[in-house]
Amino acid sequence: MQYLGELISIGVAFSWTATALLSEMGSKRMGNVTLNFVRMGITLVFSAILFWVVTGSPLPAKASSEAYLWMMLSGLVGYVIGDFCLFQCYIIIGSKFGQLFMTLAPITAAIMAWFTLGQEIRPMGIVAMVVTLTGIAITVLGRGDNSHRLSLKLPLNGVLFAIGAAVCQGMGLVLSKIGMNHYEASLEAPCEPWILPFYANVFRCLAGITGFFLLLMFRDGFTSLRKNITDRTSMTVATLTTIFGPFVGVGCSLLAVQYTSAGIASTLMALTPIIIILPAWWLFKQPITAKSVLGAIISVAGVSLFFLL
Repeated sequence: MQYLGELISIGVAFSWTATALLSEMGSKRMGNVTLNFVRMGITLVFSAILFWVVTGSPLPAKASSEAYLWMMLSGLVGYVIGDFCLFQCYIIIGSKFGQLFMTLAPITAAIMAWFTLGQEIRPMGIVAMVVTLTGIAITVLGRGDNSHRLSLKLPLNGVLFAIGAAVCQGMGLVLSKIGMNHYEASLEAPCEPWILPFYANVFRCLAGITGFFLLLMFRDGFTSLRKNITDRTSMTVATLTTIFGPFVGVGCSLLAVQYTSAGIASTLMALTPIIIILPAWWLFKQPITAKSVLGAIISVAGVSLFFLL
């Protein structure tokens, strides 16, 4: 089927939009840490079912200790720190603005890959960074009251959490790449390429569930957890968040690059900040302004420059 990869990529963007909206809803209902802890647990259960159906064993393929350590480090950075910041920014500034700031993740990934993997940043990559930052600035900056100076239109703590989430996601992506390279190299027998990220993600989730368990123990306590795991609505939201994120989103993103170029797929999957504008208005009454639409379009255009040129 012509344009199958492109259609799947657009579907992934909608899936990640649903994840962001459900995450905002779940974070406000359950609390940031409780939702993340439950989400990690559901992901591990779904992973075991997937492996059992595909391979006959609920466990991921064995790999080296070095691979495990890299993947767990990626989980610490990407899940524990990154998702904590992301879900907290959803509570403060909403998923629409949170997803806009997530366009900074490719910038972080490019810079970290330059340091750790020796990947060159081309001049067009620098242009892409500037364009992305410009789009975000158009959306979140405005004239202050009785002043000609620019001022931030969003709560500063929400913006800092959003930036932290984007930085950690970019760093976590590079750490995952290093970990999967070690994982693939140390496998006793070759596996299907599409399932390797799911194997590796188990160890990211183990780091994630451990980190969020400690946060529950020392920060929030277990009262919220006990309350929400018996609440049907809360568990439904947490389950849907997990399905649309790690499973439908990640699985289809891997499928998309098999039918179209990685650049086209990555660009189409980065449309979430634009797609989310209308449902965020409908669900959370977040206003739609010309500046917010223009800023989102420019930021996505900046992301596309990373992959297409």
